[in-house]
Amino acid sequence: MWSEPGAFEVAPGVHRIPLPLPNDGLRAVNVYAIEDGDGLVMVDSGWALDEARDQLEAALGTLNKGFEDIRRFLVTHVHRDHFTMAVSLRRLFGAKIGLGLGEQPSLRHILHGQDDQHVDDLRKWGASELADTWVKIMHHVDRDEALRDYEEPDEWLTASTVDLEHRKLEVVPTPGHTRGHVVFVDHTAKVLFSGDHVLPHITPSIGFEPLRPELPLSDYMTSLRLTRELPDLKLLPAHGPVTDSVHTRVDELLHHHEQRLEEILKAVSGSAFETARKIGWTRRQRRFDDLDMFNQVLAIGETAAHLDVLVERGELTRSVNAGVLEYQV
Repeated sequence: MWSEPGAFEVAPGVHRIPLPLPNDGLRAVNVYAIEDGDGLVMVDSGWALDEARDQLEAALGTLNKGFEDIRRFLVTHVHRDHFTMAVSLRRLFGAKIGLGLGEQPSLRHILHGQDDQHVDDLRKWGASELADTWVKIMHHVDRDEALRDYEEPDEWLTASTVDLEHRKLEVVPTPGHTRGHVVFVDHTAKVLFSGDHVLPHITPSIGFEPLRPELPLSDYMTSLRLTRELPDLKLLPAHGPVTDSVHTRVDELLHHHEQRLEEILKAVSGSAFETARKIGWTRRQRRFDDLDMFNQVLAIGETAAHLDVLVERGELTRSVNAGVLEYQV
């Protein structure tokens, strides 16, 4: 099982370390320890949880390393399971953090304690009752405690090359999963640190972030095509096992979204909420009403992302009725 604890060498000097998450939906998040001289560079960091920290410390110990040996965190995107452990460890050990420049608006939105736009989005997508439930649940979240997990990075990453002591990593912006997502390419080792951009067994969520862009699915598919233009590399994902071909999985993801666009075009029923209720979810084709609240929010957002691409392609029209976006063939 790919989520079992440990440090697993996946390329010369590159070790995959799975860390636990607070729910079992994704099982774990992979972070990667890159040997760099007598220290380490990490790609992603994990969620700032005691259990994850202990597991990371134990895994590094098998490499005869500790937290003090981490010089730098290169983070693919701002989601909590990738970013917040880096912040926690930087406070104690001083490692530098790099994050994609495109995440700057979302991170500053979080740091200023502003409400995310999920509630407004749910209302305009026709899911007012779900928006009310979201508000009630978020009312009980300790916002001050949540904010403690976030700080600005030391460096905002753009399309460039990161020079390590014995290797170079190409930074490639891949907006879609989030607006500032980046991947890291090691051309010498022939590996792609893909974060959540390309995952081997699931399709990444699209546009679930504090400041959702106008066309997140269009951004994502453009980023997939950009990734397809790179040499075919070994896939080092954030969730799931390592696989041998990035290209194979990118082709599958592009095909999946084209199929999904066709399915949603046939099912379109006014709002994104009503349309989401007419299609199946997950590989098991679960009914929308059988999903938990969080996954219902994701489902509606992904439906809206596909509907907006269909509008962009001229296959649907979009209008506003009493504050709700409605779509028609």
